[in-house]
Amino acid sequence: MQYIFRQPLAILLPAFALLLTLPGCGGLGKMEKAIEELNLQMDPEPLVLRGDEVQLNLSGTFPAKYFAKKAIIEATPVLVWDGGEAAFEMQGFQGEDAAGNYTVVPSKTAKSFDYTAKVPYQEGMEDGARLELRISGVMGSKSMDFEPVVLGDGVITTQNWVRSDDRFVLGGDAFQRIVSYTEEAEIHYAYNRSNVRSAELRDDDIVALKEFIGFAADHDSVMLKGTSVSAYASPEGEITLNEDLAMERAESANAAVARMLRREKIEVEDGFYGNNPKGEDWDGFQTLMRASEIEDKDLILRVLSMYSDKNRREEEIKNIAKTYKEIEKEILPALRRSMVTLRYDIEGYTDEELTDLAMSNPDILTVEEALYAATLFESNDDQLKVYQAASRVHADDWRGPNNEGVVLMAMGKLNQAADRFMAADERGDSPVINNNLGAVARMKGNLSDAKRFLGSASGAGDAVKYNKGILAIQEGNYSQAISNFSGENTVNAALAKLLNGDANGAKTILDNSGDDGAVAHYVMAICYAHVGNDAEAKRHRDLAVQKDAGLSGKASADLEFRDLD
Repeated sequence: MQYIFRQPLAILLPAFALLLTLPGCGGLGKMEKAIEELNLQMDPEPLVLRGDEVQLNLSGTFPAKYFAKKAIIEATPVLVWDGGEAAFEMQGFQGEDAAGNYTVVPSKTAKSFDYTAKVPYQEGMEDGARLELRISGVMGSKSMDFEPVVLGDGVITTQNWVRSDDRFVLGGDAFQRIVSYTEEAEIHYAYNRSNVRSAELRDDDIVALKEFIGFAADHDSVMLKGTSVSAYASPEGEITLNEDLAMERAESANAAVARMLRREKIEVEDGFYGNNPKGEDWDGFQTLMRASEIEDKDLILRVLSMYSDKNRREEEIKNIAKTYKEIEKEILPALRRSMVTLRYDIEGYTDEELTDLAMSNPDILTVEEALYAATLFESNDDQLKVYQAASRVHADDWRGPNNEGVVLMAMGKLNQAADRFMAADERGDSPVINNNLGAVARMKGNLSDAKRFLGSASGAGDAVKYNKGILAIQEGNYSQAISNFSGENTVNAALAKLLNGDANGAKTILDNSGDDGAVAHYVMAICYAHVGNDAEAKRHRDLAVQKDAGLSGKASADLEFRDLD
């Protein structure tokens, strides 16, 4: 196959249209010879990679009296490079007297045309390829192949400067160095009495309270904070008496706690003891009645509820209790009580203790302690060791293997990280895991899986938006990438602006990024080339090559710099 040498675009742009509009009285040979008069507009020029495709747009006009009435031509743009080629869709035209199903071009009037087609991108198309137009014609019994016409250079692949700076998310810990708890006990009283009976002090809950106070005395990590005593009287007594009785019961319960503390030689500050007298417990009475097996309980409660006068209601409760012995023997005594709540804090391990235990005895750490301890180490190797222990000890928690994966990514071990993220996914379902799986899938080139995982990662934080931005660049959706990169000052954020036609916006992002790396300078060089500042374009291109000599070949061939000296 023969090719003609590439000619200036100003000469070649008219070629395609005229080739398809040769004089109606001429033959195929004349159509080929008139190729220099073709009127063709190509957009973009050079071609540009977007997503995973290269799109070609051609437009032109068939002048009047140029297309032979019986001629048929088939025109196919083809990208050609060393070792390969890719053909765009063929476009056919025919004269008004030709038999066929192609677009008819009249012989006496002009006809405009537009052509759009795409081909999947292949690496060989980059920079050094050429776009040529291959035309074959048929007229009657004669056919011929025209000399191929070189329309332009290869494909600009600036999109491929997208950086794999995907963001991975740790499964956070809920570690609290100081955790608050309560210990509770209940004291019951005799009718109209507020003294704590010795029998009450032998009840299981009071015994447990004593034992806890002894434990607190022996452990510095336990800090007693105070008491809150809610005290009640049964609702069959006189109102004022019940209110006073409730206060006395609260005070006696706190006095009992104070004796326990003194026995353990625990000193407390002023305000430690809190009294909360509630008076008569009408609500408690109703609750116990409803839970009882008294046959007429609903009727009793309805009758009692009719009395808005509390004194009258108390009198009726006394009367009913004489008839229903269960009320007198079980329900009313249960309401004569103090509810003791002892508040305390437990202070956990110090950072120094946690780092020591994480290495020497990780099995005794809770999952929250282990996950927090890992963050105290600077070395990736140490962090990985702690997370591995957490994964082993707490085998039902997804955060251990997930966090292993994050550290492995920081160590550049993509495949090992992917395995640990999958292990995390087997233990639980979390947006965090989906973000990390999505980032790995994108880095491995599986964009469909990446999109699916990231679509299920809502709630994992800003990393998801950033990772979606990277994916959007690769899909050719630059406006969406810009939206996802909002507020970011990275090479990728700048690249999205550049690809979307905003070179100045891209420059601003790079200026604010503080990135002095080779790729940052290379993208900045392209930005300056787009705005026509050749001197700065050359300077940043040279800086990029100085920082990474491996970019030299690309820099010298890159069609982004085709207009630089």
